[in-house]
Amino acid sequence: MKIYCSKEKLKEYIIQADSITGKNINLPILNSILLTTEDKFLKIKSTNLDLGIEFNLPVKIEKHGSVVVSGDILSKVLCGLFGEENITLELINDNLVISTKKHTILIKSYSPKDFPIIPKIKKNTSIDISIEKFILGLKSVSYSSTISDIKPEISSVYIYTSNNKIIFVATDSFRLAEKNIISNKITEFQNIIIPLKNVNEIIKIFNNNNNIKNIKISFDQNQIMFSTDGIYVISRTINSIYPDYKQIIPTDFTTEIIVFKKDIENVLKLINVFIDEFNKVNIKTNIINKTLELNSKNINIGENTTIISTIIKGEEIDIDFNSKYLLDGLQSINQDSVVLKYNSTQNILIIQGVLDNSFIYLVKPINK
Repeated sequence: MKIYCSKEKLKEYIIQADSITGKNINLPILNSILLTTEDKFLKIKSTNLDLGIEFNLPVKIEKHGSVVVSGDILSKVLCGLFGEENITLELINDNLVISTKKHTILIKSYSPKDFPIIPKIKKNTSIDISIEKFILGLKSVSYSSTISDIKPEISSVYIYTSNNKIIFVATDSFRLAEKNIISNKITEFQNIIIPLKNVNEIIKIFNNNNNIKNIKISFDQNQIMFSTDGIYVISRTINSIYPDYKQIIPTDFTTEIIVFKKDIENVLKLINVFIDEFNKVNIKTNIINKTLELNSKNINIGENTTIISTIIKGEEIDIDFNSKYLLDGLQSINQDSVVLKYNSTQNILIIQGVLDNSFIYLVKPINK
């Protein structure tokens, strides 16, 4: 193998490919990246056996070939080549040699035969969607998931379609987020559950490639594949039944509070200085004065009370919540005003944008 390419684009892809490698002491091949040439492209591949990625980088090829090297070492080398624009990659005596005007660097390699095969979905159902919309859907709910080996179905993001909408859902049993993305081109497809750790990597990969406009998503019973010009990602899916979350979302409310999003966000950020180990914030309404009072207290630091003006109807409330949970949900709302809707029977708070029904955030109080 001997190729010539731009250092910057190669570095960008290598760093992203290395980020998902297995970091496995016992299987060093999973810490590595496969570089192989095909047609006019250098294919850059990595996998941790749960998530796989392939980048196709246009390069000038003098001689075809393949090599496997440590992703960590290769990324560090490329980051250290300051002032270099173009580089040569060459396979010499089964090792990778990187050459520039000033440098000649040899990196020990592994046999490409030992590198795991990254599968591709052939017989599948597929959809095309704006990458901006799809990533928005994932980012709007993923923080509500949890890392859990006991219940992998809730350590995930659940995706399904209904009435020309793709619906994204995540929960950790204490809160739940649902985001609807409208797309007239979407047809019904099977429900998909993607592990949270893979969702976070998928977000990073496509967030770092701003020139991508649309993405093709294909899936079968056990995998989901994301493909676009020059990038291909495949993830394991969870073969399980997602909880029937719709049944816990209240349809009527005993208290409704409308408040400026910026006001409540700023108060919660200030209150975080004084929260205890449970992130507890007390929320109390005053129907007569049309105010919302937020209190936090830490016996080792101090306490804070802030009152903000609101529009309120219904019953008074005096409830403790996790302040971090409240802030997380507010960050997914792109509205000037938000509505907090409380159901006293189910003991559940719903947060939404006043004029936006595409996102719903459910949070349970902290038990006193």
